Amino acid sequence: MSRVTEIRYVGYGVADYEAEKAFYEEIWGLEPVPSPVPSDDGMAWFKAPGHDEHHVVRLRKAEENRIDLIALAAESRADVEALYEKVRAAGARIVSEPQDMTTPGGGYGFRFFSPDGLQFEISSDVARGAKREIGRWEGVPVKISHIVLHSPDHQALVTFFTDVLGFKVSDWLGDFMCFLRCNEAHHRIAVLPGPPCLNHVAYDMEGVDGMMRGAHRLKIKGIDIGWGPGRHTAGNNTFSYFVTPGGFVTEYTSDLEEVDFEAHQPTVYTPAPMVMDQWGIGTGGPQTLPHPHPNPGLFVAVEA
Repeated sequence: MSRVTEIRYVGYGVADYEAEKAFYEEIWGLEPVPSPVPSDDGMAWFKAPGHDEHHVVRLRKAEENRIDLIALAAESRADVEALYEKVRAAGARIVSEPQDMTTPGGGYGFRFFSPDGLQFEISSDVARGAKREIGRWEGVPVKISHIVLHSPDHQALVTFFTDVLGFKVSDWLGDFMCFLRCNEAHHRIAVLPGPPCLNHVAYDMEGVDGMMRGAHRLKIKGIDIGWGPGRHTAGNNTFSYFVTPGGFVTEYTSDLEEVDFEAHQPTVYTPAPMVMDQWGIGTGGPQTLPHPHPNPGLFVAVEA
């Protein structure tokens, strides 16, 4: 069955473009991708050094901070076309039909709005970038690990991801947070109640030491941990959360559990402090991070 297999990148519109660009390149640990157009056009792309995904962040100079696009991967053009038919049949609003893409990295894909109005892309055959082994103490991201979204009807959005895009439920936290997988990683998407928006984007680090070394780099550059360090129960991954200049939450994580994509059966965890954080020693908490608010420009397509 055709399905989504991975996360590609997240596209942001940001009011303070230079500050956000400096954050990802000079602080977070991503690498700039050469622009296919003049560098003063208000667009920038960044890749994670430990993976060959062409880019994992796209920034656009905008009048307000918003999520422009969440890009997902499929294995082949045939899978892209099959997923397009499923998305269309589900009644989602289509932005563009399957076609050869002119965005950096190229590929073949289509765009649509989720039921909540966030713009998504599904693509295949995107050009690969360079990658290298990340050392234990480097403290830079290997790749995007997962994305967490809010939804005013989170149960319906879970159904959309499973029935239409081919995800499977890995675990629940109570009845309000669902962890969804599209490969062997315990989760690539998670969904929470709330206004339609992004909660955070997490990046895999090279083990706990890599996560802690990355947190150290942010600390000496004046950016404190918003929540962490800690270790979740669902997925068993470590975490440290931070906030970008534009107010977007980013996470360093490591040790995310791998499961059997077909056979893994979900557990429902009862929410409790030591379930949210098995270590119980971190600073802050979800309440100290930016509160969710509706993403600006719902159901408004950004072409870049």
